[in-house]
Amino acid sequence: MKVIVLIENTSKCSLCAEHGLSVYIEYNGMKYLLDTGASDTFSANAHQLGINLADIDIAFLSHAHYDHAGGFETFFKENEKAPVYLQDTSAENCYYRPDNTDRYIGIPTHLLETYKKRFQYIDHVCEVEKGVWLIPHFTKNLDEMGRRACMYRKIGDEYVPDDFAHEQSLVFETPKGLILLNSCSHGGIVNIVKEVQMALGNQKVYAVIGGFHMMKLSGLDTLAIPELEVIDVASQLQNLGVEEIYTGHCTGTIAYGLLKKELDEKIHELSTGTIIEF
Repeated sequence: MKVIVLIENTSKCSLCAEHGLSVYIEYNGMKYLLDTGASDTFSANAHQLGINLADIDIAFLSHAHYDHAGGFETFFKENEKAPVYLQDTSAENCYYRPDNTDRYIGIPTHLLETYKKRFQYIDHVCEVEKGVWLIPHFTKNLDEMGRRACMYRKIGDEYVPDDFAHEQSLVFETPKGLILLNSCSHGGIVNIVKEVQMALGNQKVYAVIGGFHMMKLSGLDTLAIPELEVIDVASQLQNLGVEEIYTGHCTGTIAYGLLKKELDEKIHELSTGTIIEF
């Protein structure tokens, strides 16, 4: 299994970076795409890496935010076959509302309708291909995490705290154990590992890949939660037996530094162009 980061907030090579995440995956002879970042930059990076997006067999949208869905129109122009799997609660209705000011942070408007034949909606634990799983949230009271993060969904004329029912985990079975990708982990990475274990017969989660939503939207050098909470996450991931952790995007540099002190060689920093092989 090979994982290549096409877009992340940072880049340590000649590839371009932006606030967002897009990941290319090769597994059991098939090619997958998780998210497209905020724009078409993921496509330019893919071409520079020699990855032909027309060859992607299946794509996924991790959750209904612009920095993960912004490049799908470009993807559809380059790839005429791959379905995009997303949760059936996904809609163009996500907002960031600090101090009751509204900022739309959702899927590009009209994308779901314009390309409706390309989207495959699911509402349950689903094995898309052999050894490839999509796991929705089933942890209760995640709307409290939405309220804390000032993230809301607009339902009619009302704003309700986001319970992140539109978020899903992408999981691959490997000889080492499960490889879990959740691009932002809005529902909490510890909750997510437990959800995956429960859904898949308590199999070992060997590695997690994605952002942990520990920074403020104002920038990488911020921290949105108490330091002790970050340290507790590190401790719980170790207790759950996770051996490899690859994180970036919405984790932020301060949180990453705290996690590094606790997890040492188990944790690795994601950036545009990162290649991981299992």
